[in-house]
Amino acid sequence: MSKPAILALEDGSVFHGTAIGAEGKTSGEVVFNTAMTGYQEILTDPSYTRQIVTLTYPHIGNTGVNAEDVESGAIAAAGLVIRDLPLLASSFRSEQTLSDYLTSQNVLGIADIDTRRLTRILRNKGAQNGAILAGAEAEGDDAVERALAAAKAFPGLKGMDLAKVVSCQSPYEWSEGEWALGEGYQDATTIERPFHVVAYDYGVKRNILRMLASRGCRLTVVPAQTPAAEVLSMNPDGVFLANGPGDPEPCDYAIKAIQEILETQMPVFGICLGHQLLALASGAKTVKMSHGHHGANHPVQDVDTGTVMITSQNHGFAADEASLPANVRATHRSLFDGTLQGIERTDRPAFSFQGHPEASPGPRDVAPLFDRFVSMMWARR
Repeated sequence: MSKPAILALEDGSVFHGTAIGAEGKTSGEVVFNTAMTGYQEILTDPSYTRQIVTLTYPHIGNTGVNAEDVESGAIAAAGLVIRDLPLLASSFRSEQTLSDYLTSQNVLGIADIDTRRLTRILRNKGAQNGAILAGAEAEGDDAVERALAAAKAFPGLKGMDLAKVVSCQSPYEWSEGEWALGEGYQDATTIERPFHVVAYDYGVKRNILRMLASRGCRLTVVPAQTPAAEVLSMNPDGVFLANGPGDPEPCDYAIKAIQEILETQMPVFGICLGHQLLALASGAKTVKMSHGHHGANHPVQDVDTGTVMITSQNHGFAADEASLPANVRATHRSLFDGTLQGIERTDRPAFSFQGHPEASPGPRDVAPLFDRFVSMMWARR
């Protein structure tokens, strides 16, 4: 039998729907994602920590979930909002329904609401603080009032340092390579691995590590607050700055470590939050975006070649191009709104990209950035 659910936004908007996951209450920043596939990768992306994800594609859950398509150890999103949950999940890879998956990880979801109306609100007014009440929590004459109170009580992501919250607690080695149909994930220890890369875990997605491993990188993943001296003592050939959630500005520990690493002329590659942190470490500023970029269909242009790439995006903060110092140049820009998507240092072997080039979910257009990082390590050697 269906159970009620309520989604409330800080602007007073209220949506009544059906609970599709755990019962209870959750709050976070409500954002919309325009990807048509990859709901499991989206849910398990640590960059969605403290965010309630609205998927604009109407049918979500029709291929179920499986153990291979996760990008971290658990669902990271604070909640899920969809239009329709199909009665049947059908795929030869399916191991569990989406609803059971949410319930097993105690994550709330709401279906049967007008996601078009919700998306227009978020597009026009910007990302909203919101709350979901599901099951018994959504019952009673005061349920809407409680939902609105929970939405307004969420403090917002600006000023929130989440990188150290989602990061690993101790260093570990990574050796799993990319996935192939019928074969699963490659064992990267069977290939030549000429480079040692230390990856800062600010909320890293597993497929980023897989793509580095498949390109001959022996990976040591370290916690977000690891000092630069400890990283350098591992004698890496390059340092990778991972994606992650929250506001980059409070991450003073990361900014300081990156600045020290840059002084050594070590090749550095950053993605998403790592891109923003590289910008801050280089003297630029970051800004909170209105509704951010979330989807697997965002056009980004390479400034040097004019090539337009379709990219996967997930960020609510951006490096401010107007604040870039003389030794940092823009390499990529969004064709949606002109915001900065890539930078490189002109005086150091360091570059970064705002989108998610590892294609989980999404296109593979930007995968050559991993090859560029490897080339930089060859050049340094």
